[in-house]
Amino acid sequence: MAKSSSLNVRVVEGRALPAKDVSGSSDPYCIVKVDDEVVARTATVWRSLSPFWGEEYTIHLPLDFHHLAFYVLDEDTVGHDDIIGKISLSREAITADPRGIDGWIDLSRVDPDAEVQGEVCLDVQMLEGAQGRCLRCHVLQARDLAPRDVTGTSDPFARVFWGSQSLETSIIKKTRFPHWDEVLELPETPGGPAPLRVELWDWDMVGKNDFLGMVEFPAAVLQRSPPSGWFRLLPFPRAEEDSGGTLGALRLKVRLSEDRILPSQHYQPLRELLMESVQGPAEEDATSPLAVLEELTSGDCRQDLATKLVKLFLGQGLAGPFLDYLTRREVTRTADPNTLFRSNSLASKSMEQFMKVRRRRPHGARWRLLQGDSFPSASWDPRIDLGRTRRISFKGALSEEHVREASLGLLTGYLGPIVDAIVGSVGRCPPAMRLAFKQLRQRVEERFPQAEHEDVKYLAISGFLFLRFFAPAILTPKLFDLRDHHADPQTSRSLLLLAKAVQSIGNLGQQLGQGKELWMAPLHPFLLQSISRVRDFLDQLVDVDGEEGCPRAPGPPPGAPCSDSPVSQMRSSIPVSHIRAVERVDEGAFQLPHVMQVIARDAAGALHTMYLQGKNVNELNQWLSALRKASAPNPDKLATCHPGTFRSSRWTCCLQAERSAAGCSRTHSAVTLGDWSDPLDPDAEIQMVYRQLLLGRDQLRMKFQAECNRDTTPWPLVSRLGACPEARGRQREAAGRLLEVLADLDRAHEELQQQEQQKAALGPLGH
Repeated sequence: MAKSSSLNVRVVEGRALPAKDVSGSSDPYCIVKVDDEVVARTATVWRSLSPFWGEEYTIHLPLDFHHLAFYVLDEDTVGHDDIIGKISLSREAITADPRGIDGWIDLSRVDPDAEVQGEVCLDVQMLEGAQGRCLRCHVLQARDLAPRDVTGTSDPFARVFWGSQSLETSIIKKTRFPHWDEVLELPETPGGPAPLRVELWDWDMVGKNDFLGMVEFPAAVLQRSPPSGWFRLLPFPRAEEDSGGTLGALRLKVRLSEDRILPSQHYQPLRELLMESVQGPAEEDATSPLAVLEELTSGDCRQDLATKLVKLFLGQGLAGPFLDYLTRREVTRTADPNTLFRSNSLASKSMEQFMKVRRRRPHGARWRLLQGDSFPSASWDPRIDLGRTRRISFKGALSEEHVREASLGLLTGYLGPIVDAIVGSVGRCPPAMRLAFKQLRQRVEERFPQAEHEDVKYLAISGFLFLRFFAPAILTPKLFDLRDHHADPQTSRSLLLLAKAVQSIGNLGQQLGQGKELWMAPLHPFLLQSISRVRDFLDQLVDVDGEEGCPRAPGPPPGAPCSDSPVSQMRSSIPVSHIRAVERVDEGAFQLPHVMQVIARDAAGALHTMYLQGKNVNELNQWLSALRKASAPNPDKLATCHPGTFRSSRWTCCLQAERSAAGCSRTHSAVTLGDWSDPLDPDAEIQMVYRQLLLGRDQLRMKFQAECNRDTTPWPLVSRLGACPEARGRQREAAGRLLEVLADLDRAHEELQQQEQQKAALGPLGH
C-alpha cells in the first residue's frame, strides 16, 4: 500500500502591510517553507501595501511533516530584504477542518528565539550505581541547525539539564552540522523524578549566545523507555505574541491531502463503472454512475473532482468522450442559452482543467499567443488625468478631445497585435483541444438550432477561450508564465483595460454600450471589426479531423541551470538511472545562491557529484522536483548527503575530514512540486474519486433505499428524469453498483491497514 501526502497551497493576497520604504510603500513577496525547507517564492509586487499574488502550489511531502510557514518580505535592491512578518501553521491546525484553511490570517512578528530548525541525535540511559542513580546522556550530533552568524553558519554547543544539575559540550565552530560524540553524566539529586532538557546554543564571543532549539523528555519517559535517536528541535514554550493586525494579513488557502493508495486491481471495478458512463448511449447520460457522482459532489469539491477525472480519462485515452459526455449533460439541462456553461458545473470545471493540461504541445512547447514583450511597458487610460497631461506638456495645455484621441490610439495600438496573434494561432492550438471544441460546438448546435441562437455555438467556445484563458493571461501574465514578475501598478491598470476589451470581443459585443463600460464607446468600431474576425477564427479552430493524441510526456522545467552556471561551465550529462540523490547546497559552500547537487553512482559503484546553479529559488525548486520525480524508481537512493562541498581537506558543512564520511543531512527525495507535467497516476486519481464518493455515501444509501421502497420523494437526479420507471430503475441500478464498489474498497483498505499494523508490531523481523 503506497502512502501519499500533498499540500495544496494558494497565496492569494495581502492587506494593510506596513510601509518599509521611504516612499511610504513596500515591495512585498512571500516565501513558503515546509519544515524550514524553502519550497516556493512568489513574485514581488512593486509599490503595494495590499498586494495580489494569486499563486498556487501543490507540494508532495513525506507523511511526517510538521509545519508550514509563510514569510512576507520587502525586497530591497540594496542590502538585505526586510522581514515584515510570518504565519506558521502546524500540521494539526491544517487538518483540524477537512476542508483545510481558507481565509485571512494576521501576520505575527518574527522572534529569533522561535526560529529554530533541525534535529539533535541523543542516546540516553539511566544507570544504577553505588553512588545512586545517574543519567548518562550521549550527545552525538545535530543537523540542519539555524544559521545565526553572518557567514551562514553557527558555533553550536549543547547544554543538558537534569534536576538541579547541568553540563555542557564543547563548542564546534562554523557549522550547522556539529559532531560532538560526547557523553555527559549527571547524578540524581534529591527532590524526586525530574525531566531531561537538552538545549542547543550558538556561542558568541561578544554579546549573549543565540538560542538554537531544545528537546525535553518527561521523567516518566526516562523511566519507561529512555530516548535514543533523532529528535526535532523546538522553541521555548511561550505564548504567541499577537501583533494586533499591525503587520497586516494574508489571505491563504491551504489543504492537506493524505491517503493510502491500494494496488491497482482493487480500483478496477470503479474505473470500469466510470468508463462505462462515457461510452454508454446518450439516453443513459443522466442515469450513469458518473452522473450519480456529479450529483453527490458539492460545488466546493468539483474543482478537485474535475482535475482528477480529467487526468484519469486522459490516462485511459478517453478524455474526448468524457468531455463530450459532460457537454451533452450540460446542454440537455440548459433551457436558456445565455446561461450555458456559466455555472460551476462539472462540465465547466473539467473543460477548464483540460485546457490547462492541453495548452502545452508535446516536448513542452506552449501555445503562447502573447509573448512577454507584447505587453505594454507604459500605461494608457482613456480616463487619464488631464491636469497631469497639461503639466508635462511643453506646448501648452492639451484639450480633452486631444487626450482622448491619443489614449484611443494607444489602446488600439496594443489591441491590434493581440487580436492578430489570437486569430492567427489556429495552427498552434493543440489538436486535442480543437477536437474538444469541435464536439462542444456540435452539441450546442444540436440543442439550439434556431436562427436566433446562431451566436450560441461561438459563445460556448469563446467563453472558455477568451473569458477563461486569453483575458486572464493578459490580466495576470505572471500566472500564465508569460512574465517572470507581476506587472507594476501602472502597467497592471493598462492590462486590466486590455483584458476587458478582449473579453468584450470574446462576448461578440453583446454587452457593448451597457453597464459601466460606456468609456469603451470610442472603441466600438474596432471591436465590431474584430468580432467578425473572431467568428472566422472559431470556424477555423473547429475545422479539424482525427483523433485525440496520447497524453503528453513530462518535460523538464523551463531554463537550463547548468548551461551557464558560475559553478561549472563544463557541459556534462548524467543518466537518470544513475542518480541517487538531488539536493540543495548551502550558500556558504560556494558563496553563491540557488545551487543544487546531483549525486550519481557510476558503473564501478563510485559516487560522483555535479553542482548546478539556478537563476532563482523557483527555478531551483523546479529542477529539484523534476529530477527527483524522474529518478524516483532508482534503487539504492541515498538517505543522507552533504549540503556543503569537500574543500581544504574537509567538508564545509560538518567539518569532517574524510571525503567518504557519511552525509550529515537527510535527503528530501519525497518533497516535490505537483504539476500538470507529472506522469499520470490512475490509481491516485481513482482513490480521490473513491474518497469523494465516501463523503456522499450516506446520501447515496438513503436515496437508494428510498427508491427501493418506492418512496414518493424524488431526489435531484430523478426529479430531472420525471417519473419514468425505466429511468428510475437505471438510476437505482447505478446507485446500487456504486455502493457495492465502495464496500469492496472499504474492505481492501481495512485489510491492508491491518497488515501494516501487524508488520509494525513485529518490528524489523516482520519485514
